[in-house]
Amino acid sequence: MSEAVVASAYGGPEVLSVIDEVVPEPGPGQVRIDVRAAGVNPFDHKVYSGAFGTDPAKLPLRLGVEAAGVVTAVGTRANGPSGPVAVGDEVIVYPAAGAYAAELVVPAASVVPKPAGLSWEEAGGLMPAGVTAVHVLEAIGLRKDETVLIHGAAGGVGLVAVQWAVARGATVVATASSPKHDLLRDLGAIPVAYGAGLADRVRAVAPQGVDAAADLVGTDEAVDVSVELVADRSRIATIAGFARGAQAGIKLLGGAPGADPGTDIREAARLQLVEAAADGRLRVLIAGSHPLREAAAAHRQIMTGRTTGKIVLVP
Repeated sequence: MSEAVVASAYGGPEVLSVIDEVVPEPGPGQVRIDVRAAGVNPFDHKVYSGAFGTDPAKLPLRLGVEAAGVVTAVGTRANGPSGPVAVGDEVIVYPAAGAYAAELVVPAASVVPKPAGLSWEEAGGLMPAGVTAVHVLEAIGLRKDETVLIHGAAGGVGLVAVQWAVARGATVVATASSPKHDLLRDLGAIPVAYGAGLADRVRAVAPQGVDAAADLVGTDEAVDVSVELVADRSRIATIAGFARGAQAGIKLLGGAPGADPGTDIREAARLQLVEAAADGRLRVLIAGSHPLREAAAAHRQIMTGRTTGKIVLVP
């Protein structure tokens, strides 16, 4: 038997509980993973909050989309993006349906090698934020020597986006609360505080102008300031402010209706992220970890919107 987190109803973190389940042997093209860490993402809360509907037939809901662990069994033709997967491999798994678990059976196509230098927590928190960051910067066409405005730069996606943009040779203006500015400077960005007067503060630190913008928080301020500062609306994208973004005529990215899912970009980004993390070009910042049985506490923490980096669960 193996433990897994489920939502027994729609609502807040209080509906989360741990169940015991039988984990099957992997079939053709599948592998079984002994999970060492599973990332917690805002999307996970939306799944059981009712944001995507409240069909009782779907209960109980398994949660989680990313994990890292050790391969304990493989089916026939178990080939991942980097080649055959073998028992004993240390891997990152994404997408990983129901990743809040001690063991998983997943398609081998979801498995990429874990860099030896990454901790389990770092590996378990890399992928959704990472592939989203890469997708955003591709969507806005960011190039070397340009200036990009990144809203919500100290969140999970934002921290990767800042590093990815800096590595491309861009100047990054990053919005965040003041206590997070030192970290953003350390990553190579120019931090500015959000709130009234944001556009003027951005102009002061980027007198050369802003070429592109990424809204990673979904506020009206992020969309409105981006539209005010960036002349070409095709070079502004949001992953959260879909209603306001649609009104403003900017790019909508992700799983919302009418948004670009960026499937090919995100799939290709997995190995790019692994390579960057392996050679030290990308840091994965962990805000904290919780035992699997404390998933509700992890969700309450991430729902504050004040975490810096990723929250992970450790079976």
